[in-house]
Amino acid sequence: MALVPPFPFSPEEIRASLAPLRNDFSVAIYSPGNAFAVGAIIRTAHSFLAREIIIIGEAPFYEKAAMGMDKYESVVRCPSDEDFFEHVKGRPLVAIEKDGGKRNIVDIDAFPNEVVFLLGSERFGIPEPILSRASDVLAIPMYGINHSFPVTVAAGIVMHEWARRRYGRGSSF
Repeated sequence: MALVPPFPFSPEEIRASLAPLRNDFSVAIYSPGNAFAVGAIIRTAHSFLAREIIIIGEAPFYEKAAMGMDKYESVVRCPSDEDFFEHVKGRPLVAIEKDGGKRNIVDIDAFPNEVVFLLGSERFGIPEPILSRASDVLAIPMYGINHSFPVTVAAGIVMHEWARRRYGRGSSF
């Protein structure tokens, strides 16, 4: 049994069909260091119809974790920090970082249009020189003694929070 049901359309045709439905946020992953996590974020970003998924650095992603959704998504590779900043130029960059968070993600009023959510590696987070260039740095509340969420969970929380605020209650799915 196929993990992704076969469609009578090419990936390019499906991508073109989804293009007008895309949401105006992107997800960027800084030096992830976990190929499985990147694949899972691609799969999750597809579920929220993110504009694009940006991988900063040379990290691979585990295609099986993406469950084939990488074929239908815009996965952009930025080999260097400067390539990344050039790619997102003019868009608000919101970093998600527990220790560097200026505000709680739950307490903000709204996300800016065309926002790029930046997540770091599970092991090292987002380096200070990158955080200092972000428009905002938000933290996700945690209640246990664990120091951080897995990056895939953090990405899912952020995308859900974006969708909840954009579409509100009572929206059909």
